[in-house]
Amino acid sequence: MGKDRRAVDEARVTGTADTNKQAEPDRLSVTRASVDGVTVVTVSGEADHHTSTLLRQALIPGDPAAGERTVADFSGVAFMDSSGINVLIAAHQAHGPAGWLRLAGVRRPVLRTLEIVGLTTLIDCYPSVHEAMEG
Repeated sequence: MGKDRRAVDEARVTGTADTNKQAEPDRLSVTRASVDGVTVVTVSGEADHHTSTLLRQALIPGDPAAGERTVADFSGVAFMDSSGINVLIAAHQAHGPAGWLRLAGVRRPVLRTLEIVGLTTLIDCYPSVHEAMEG
């Protein structure tokens, strides 16, 4: 009887793992707010191939000539792959010469990735949203 119980427990664990895999594409949360004329985009989760479209929609301004200023709070981002990096490059370029994109609260593993690809020389990173807004 002990073997049967173990088989049921193992099946239960496997079923849970399968359920988690199905939920993976929804693992990014994005909110936008306007604070003193600056768009603050708060991002939580993983920025990867599955979530890059949502990140792109949140970070790229509608009108580059408008000089939009954006702070992306990445303190909730635990992982970013090359898709997320490509979104950041496109968002930086889309802000045009009159606007800017700044990152705030980037966690060490993500910051290290940004440093390795040289993105920190293109997009300024700050410890907090407040510091990013002050520039």
